[in-house]
Amino acid sequence: MITKFRGVRSITSQLGARRCSRLPFSTTASTHTALGQLTGPLPPYGRVGVARALEVSPTAEPTPTIFANEFSLADHVALVSGANRGIGLEMALALVEAGARSVYCLDLPQTPGEEWMKVNEFAKKLKGTGGEGRLEYISGDVTDQEAMWNVGKTIGDREGRMDICIAAAGILKGDTSCLTYPGKQFKQVIDVNVNGVLFTAQAAGQQMQRFGNGGSIIMIASISGHGANKGHPWTSYNTSKSAVLQMARSMACELGPQRIRVNTISPAYINTSMTGQFLATRPEVEEMWVEQHPLGRIGRPDELRGAAVWLASDASSFCTGSDFFVSGGYQAW
Repeated sequence: MITKFRGVRSITSQLGARRCSRLPFSTTASTHTALGQLTGPLPPYGRVGVARALEVSPTAEPTPTIFANEFSLADHVALVSGANRGIGLEMALALVEAGARSVYCLDLPQTPGEEWMKVNEFAKKLKGTGGEGRLEYISGDVTDQEAMWNVGKTIGDREGRMDICIAAAGILKGDTSCLTYPGKQFKQVIDVNVNGVLFTAQAAGQQMQRFGNGGSIIMIASISGHGANKGHPWTSYNTSKSAVLQMARSMACELGPQRIRVNTISPAYINTSMTGQFLATRPEVEEMWVEQHPLGRIGRPDELRGAAVWLASDASSFCTGSDFFVSGGYQAW
């Protein structure tokens, strides 16, 4: 479907006898109440893991919950920017496969490309996802704050919820010396990679706040935000991705009380279709990139799917303000 718009839980382990004796409450029903206040409310499906095993009836025939509940995105609604192709589209499809009922794919072109159209048809045919598996395309500019806010509100009005945001839109300009880097080009990179990420997070976060169900905001950072890229003068890109890391940490601290989690994923070199076209003309660069990864290769877009679904789901309910390397060990040297 194509749509155009204008413009936690953690389980407290059993406390030792010495520590329990110091608790300012008795070890009765009030204990469970106090511990519940400390660890937050249970998800709708209740206890999982060891806590569930200890409470289940001896005559019960339990079934696994790890994928049916913790990792499930059933009935969830998501907004993914930069999702016409590449990493954004890969993550949008992963959310559908995990059960999300609708994933709104926002990108700059007025109409989606052939890659998106094929993926959309594939998503419609998926069986057993636990949701409707609906992808929707939105034409929008992430650097237009008002338009992005309107996109978020329109999705909220239509769906009645907002659960997930993946800010994946970004640009990388060619090699340019830092001493002669054009200010106009630098501003363009910052507008998309920093302001655009903020405006996307705001669009979704406002709706998460509106409905009061919490949510997960995932920003795509980069190994380039942790250090310079050997052999590449990418001052603007590296600066922008470093800003994304700090933005996520700051927002995580501010939004934590509302159960809105904010995290980042830092990929290393990923072989998207755009990257492949670049490397086809620069084979020496491909060799250099491969050597910089302990795994001896660069990554595939699908290798980001697991991290994205984990961060979007209850499986990561005690995780916020963190960055996750999906880098083939790039940063481990």
